[in-house]
Amino acid sequence: MATRSIHRTVEKEVVEISKKNGRNLKGDHAMERKMGFSQSQHCHVSKDEVEGANHDANANSSFTHAVINMVGMLIGLGQLSTPYAVEKGGWVSAFMLIGLGVMCAYCSHILGKCLKKNPKLRSFVDIGKHAFGAKGRLIASTFFYMEIFMSLVSYTISLHDNLIKVFLGTNLKLHLAKFSSSQLLTVVAVLITLPSLWIRDLSSISFLSTVGILMSLLIFMCVAATAIFGGVKANHTIPVLQLHNFPSISGLYIFGYGGHIVFPDLYKAMKDPSKFTKVSIVSFTVVTTIYTTLGFMGAKMFGNDIKSQITLSMPPEQIVTKIALWATVLTPMTKYALEFTPLAIQLEHALPSAMSGKTKMIIRSCVGSLLLLVILTLALSIPYFEHVLSLTGSLVSAAICLIFPCAFYMKICWGQIPKPLLVLNMSLITFGFILGVMGTISSSKLLFKNYQSHNST
Repeated sequence: MATRSIHRTVEKEVVEISKKNGRNLKGDHAMERKMGFSQSQHCHVSKDEVEGANHDANANSSFTHAVINMVGMLIGLGQLSTPYAVEKGGWVSAFMLIGLGVMCAYCSHILGKCLKKNPKLRSFVDIGKHAFGAKGRLIASTFFYMEIFMSLVSYTISLHDNLIKVFLGTNLKLHLAKFSSSQLLTVVAVLITLPSLWIRDLSSISFLSTVGILMSLLIFMCVAATAIFGGVKANHTIPVLQLHNFPSISGLYIFGYGGHIVFPDLYKAMKDPSKFTKVSIVSFTVVTTIYTTLGFMGAKMFGNDIKSQITLSMPPEQIVTKIALWATVLTPMTKYALEFTPLAIQLEHALPSAMSGKTKMIIRSCVGSLLLLVILTLALSIPYFEHVLSLTGSLVSAAICLIFPCAFYMKICWGQIPKPLLVLNMSLITFGFILGVMGTISSSKLLFKNYQSHNST
């Protein structure tokens, strides 16, 4: 769930906390959010309101910058698993990948329309509350945190799997605990990143986000270099269609398009939000092209022997493989602080205002450490990357990318949506629900089966 410019949300929330602590920072979005829910839920808003929204003092993102941010949000673990999904589903499944890209781009577009109708709305959760009241806010918040948590578990599994390849042949022993070498390396890597959860400096958080984007681009270039210069012949035959695998691979595909939770922040950051639809079209076109190219390239290179992460299939002796592996290892290590910060901010909101900053920091650090311990334990207990990622996509991303945007849009603008669009949105909700249910059942069964098989040996 890219990956999914959370630092913009973080910046807004930190401003609120800083003001409560008496710091001289600009902007208090909390009051604006409260005021936003007193608005009528009709689609019509005044021209002044729209113009006011389009000239937000903090809106300084150009069209190009917005495209880069959106592409950066979307590309992540999805690019690692797409070649595996194409091989397991057959080349016909690539039409599903492209189709989901089109659907998710449309859902990004209608989120922008919801934000345009009420300029006071600032986040995905705000839209949920505006559409369905307190229940909508609760559901949107729940899925937001579920996506963060499950994505971090997936990132940690990826970290574990790629560390095995990076330190191939390394034999580490810890007499006080029954850890394998790979598990011990993962524990060490997570402990190294633990202090990053205590970061409150926005520039540091933004830096981590940028590093994560660069690592994703580096992985793609390394795979392309392996295909062109690495001596691996792309001569394997991709199956035409393996329909029985569609429920599980659909979760992998849709996870790669997960980013809608933070799209409202990107919309609000644009100098000209009227171009948000064009940003969505360009960004999803770029990402879909990358996924499709990488999917066919990996499937042709490695065939039925392809691993759930493309980096694990690359020739281990080549320098580009080592670069790709290290980039894949570093990517999760940049995600922990970025993904945890929204949770930490909500925690600080819940603490008494009279509590000192130092005490809040200690509580934040303890909760962050405990959460990371839970994530690490789960990742080491169920190290089945493709099944966990597929479950995340089916259970969470299908709702966030397809079901919720359509439901919010229909509820807010029901009286002004043409009948063909109503049919389209209801069809997308139905499709997202079926895809989510079938994918969740399939990936859960496979996860349970692998877990049982692992424990019985």
